[in-house]
Amino acid sequence: MIRNLFLNRGVQILGQRGIASLAALPDSHQMLQKTCRDFADNELKPNAAKFDREHLFPQDQIRQMGELGLMSIAVPEKYDGTGLDYLAYAIALEEISRGCATAGVVMSVQNSLYFGPLLDNATEKQKEQFVRPYVSGVKIGCFALSEPGNGSDAGAASTLAVTKGDKWVLNGTKAWITNAFEANAAVVFATTDKSLKHKGISAFIVPKDSQGFSLGKKEDKLGIRGSSTCCIILEDCEIPKENLLGKPGDGFKIAMKTLDAGRIGIASQALGIAQASLEVAVDYATKRTAFGKPISKLQSIQQKIADMALRVESARLLTWRAAWLKDNGKPYTKEAAMAKLAASETATFAAHQCIQILGGMGYVSDMPAERHYRDARITEIYEGTSEIQRLVIAGAVLKEMS
Repeated sequence: MIRNLFLNRGVQILGQRGIASLAALPDSHQMLQKTCRDFADNELKPNAAKFDREHLFPQDQIRQMGELGLMSIAVPEKYDGTGLDYLAYAIALEEISRGCATAGVVMSVQNSLYFGPLLDNATEKQKEQFVRPYVSGVKIGCFALSEPGNGSDAGAASTLAVTKGDKWVLNGTKAWITNAFEANAAVVFATTDKSLKHKGISAFIVPKDSQGFSLGKKEDKLGIRGSSTCCIILEDCEIPKENLLGKPGDGFKIAMKTLDAGRIGIASQALGIAQASLEVAVDYATKRTAFGKPISKLQSIQQKIADMALRVESARLLTWRAAWLKDNGKPYTKEAAMAKLAASETATFAAHQCIQILGGMGYVSDMPAERHYRDARITEIYEGTSEIQRLVIAGAVLKEMS
């Protein structure tokens, strides 16, 4: 297990102002990074194009990631999880996403969106039922907040939950749910009191085999095509009353806190895509010759590579900073939004520049550049669009400086 690398857990990971580079990390985190990079190079990169082309869920690779401890990396050891910190999660997720963005998003949803709200709000009985059996990655979960009509307005949940004897009965449709086809359970948000608006939203743990639970068609997506995305349809879906997560009315608060942490995960996924694009661009530029010399000698190419590297390193530091703040119990909403915004836009920028450097070769599927471009695009949309991140950041800055 990867947790065996982390024997020196008491080391101060980051100073108050952050860190300068990977070399500033303790040996344990550097070992984790190398382990994940080797796995990505050997098991993910050689198969990523096939997963994308054939819309294949990377079942064997997810199982291996579970054996490494990557599918429950921040789950405490008392529940058989890996028991590492969020900085370790960010480092690991970047490397996995560098190898395959599909595997990265599966890992992100499991760790951030499924385990996150359960670890913070579930009872011990709920954790025994819905956390412990999921830590190996053999079972996975999903997060059902979005709806066909609410978009970025998470407080406008039209899915309803009412009590009926000793059960909750849910009716509604959840949209754009990653991992839904493979998931064994979902964290579902539904309105329990319309009069209270967003304060009347509650969270529930809904097993996939619940009566009235069904799935819509798999979406045919631009990128991360190996992961399933579909609607969850709840028609008089009955679950036990004890499957309420937290208290009635806690749902919106649970969702917002979960998304704060999830944005660190998406930032890490975007960083992996951006780093992969940079590596493809550099490799091609040093091998491709024009006018009698490698194109890496051309100033225009060097400028693109410099801009890519600068933005990747800057976004990485923002992401690690947000992870450090979370690990140390400090507020991190603004920093997570900054990390997600910077990293996602860097992923799109780096993938774009990579295609420009490769020219025609960047536009065909023989090279991974066009896949990185398609995979990058969603990171600016899910778990809060770039527009929403700017609102979050601006709101925090205005509050701090008022």
